[in-house]
Amino acid sequence: MSDLFPGFTTHRVDTAGTHIHCEVGGNGPPLLLLHGYPQTHAMWHKVAPALAQAYTVVCADLRGYGDSGKPASDATHAAYSKRAMAQDMVDVMRHFGFARFRLAGHDRGGRVAHRLCVDHPDAVERVAVLDISPTRLMYGQTDRAFAAAYYHWFFLIQPFDLPEKLIGADPLYYLRRKTGGWGSAANIFDPRAFAEYERCFARPETIHATCEDYRAAASIDLEHDDADVAAGCKVACPLLVLWGDRGVVHRYFTPVEDWRTVANDVRGRALPSGHYLAEEVPDETLRELQSFYSANA
Repeated sequence: MSDLFPGFTTHRVDTAGTHIHCEVGGNGPPLLLLHGYPQTHAMWHKVAPALAQAYTVVCADLRGYGDSGKPASDATHAAYSKRAMAQDMVDVMRHFGFARFRLAGHDRGGRVAHRLCVDHPDAVERVAVLDISPTRLMYGQTDRAFAAAYYHWFFLIQPFDLPEKLIGADPLYYLRRKTGGWGSAANIFDPRAFAEYERCFARPETIHATCEDYRAAASIDLEHDDADVAAGCKVACPLLVLWGDRGVVHRYFTPVEDWRTVANDVRGRALPSGHYLAEEVPDETLRELQSFYSANA
């Protein structure tokens, strides 16, 4: 991955529940970047080197994705809860000596970032979430139009092994169809990055683990979110939400208002993009992140 992340070094970090693959580069305050489905840390390659000029950047593969571990799961799907995924990332940052850090997450990584902020409020200085509204709110506002656009949310949660078998019959076809949607064109991806997505997603263990991620989101994660609401727990640190003005989230949700239901200090805006902001409009994404992370209040 040195060609995508020049000057970065590759690490495998053992956590309480698995091992996490990451690329680390730069100097300065720590910044953790988390990817989404069905990608890997490689999605940050157009912005991470520039961020590394001011920050120590850690680009990690979530458990179940990329070259990170794929722990066994069970009927509770707890192994792929956002709580377990968030704990992995706290463990990773502590491994590198960082008790407190800035954070960004796209798609599934944004959901892990949300949980990390709630479960570990002292660990996060500022958080950016890309092209999502909160999981509980999105499920709660689901209608026919959203379900049709985000069909994978309801396909991937079907019991083992239905989605695994169907995706596994031609995983690269599924990957290409999935990444070519959501308001994005398939040609926005660097071939080197997309080759990484193909290499990792084609593995049967990745297909199963990523289904478990979504099964957790529709079960145990919602239980955790419900408990937060009952307890009045919100994200305490400043939160930036960015989303694509050609994407599904823009069409069916109101991200700034949505995030204000679960966070105390929210700002954000749409960018001229589909779902994959960091790869479609990297310069605009970079400017927004740099401005947000450098702010004093």
